[in-house]
Amino acid sequence: MAADPVRTRFAPSPNGPLHLGHAWAAIVAHDRARRDCGQFLLRIEDIDGARSRAELIEQTLDNLAWLGLTWDGPVVLQSARVGGHVAAAERLKAMGLLYPCQCTRSEIAAAATRHGPDGLVYPGTCRGRAVDPAGAAWRLDMGAAMALAGVLTWHDEIAGEQTARPDLFGDVVLLRKDAPSSYHLSATLDDAADGITVVTRGADLFAATHVHRLLQALLGLPVPVWHHHALLVEAAPDGGPPRKLAKRRGSPALSDRRAAHEDGRALADALRAGRFPDGVWAGTGVT
Repeated sequence: MAADPVRTRFAPSPNGPLHLGHAWAAIVAHDRARRDCGQFLLRIEDIDGARSRAELIEQTLDNLAWLGLTWDGPVVLQSARVGGHVAAAERLKAMGLLYPCQCTRSEIAAAATRHGPDGLVYPGTCRGRAVDPAGAAWRLDMGAAMALAGVLTWHDEIAGEQTARPDLFGDVVLLRKDAPSSYHLSATLDDAADGITVVTRGADLFAATHVHRLLQALLGLPVPVWHHHALLVEAAPDGGPPRKLAKRRGSPALSDRRAAHEDGRALADALRAGRFPDGVWAGTGVT
């Protein structure tokens, strides 16, 4: 049987200007698809409340074109799929796998006893309690979900075969108080809807794949291959470990480079060749 055609995606959030780290992620996804004569899709993850800015969507398209990247098919807005995200969550509720939680961050910090990939692990305070669902977040009962799904594996093109360990995260939030759904749920559902066969993303999201693999099993979704690439990082000003480029820390925007008449295609080719601007290099260390 012939393998499915390769389909990758780049899925930025329009809550700040794209920088070199985004360029690198887009190039990896684009080139992975083109290598096998596949398709490269563009999805805008615009459900993060007031932080999403419509004017940044057009800027994103212009920046990708400036880099010489082309995508296949129409640009997909995640906000058009919120109904599907909520419907999937309702399925999980009907399976008895979600419960409402009204705990604040300070309450979680006071009660948590261990750390996971995302920080403090929720101690399950509201699990089994009578909690008013109005305005609550909805969490996945990780123990019940793992018991139902059984042992799961997933494959990364760089790291190889992995056994899923979603328990490292504890009872993750799938429906947020301040947004229609969490990254875990929305990204998993959207990748399935888009027929993505190779999920390319930064190594900082490697651990999240354990949760995504579990959600695929619970919801009967197809299982792609993953490709977690190195991040572009910079030195920390205090001499600490290198940190990934980030919008919130003011990493130089692609739009500024474009406005300065820098050659975007030449920049993309330099990144492909491992030639990075001063102070930036490829690595997996993040803070």
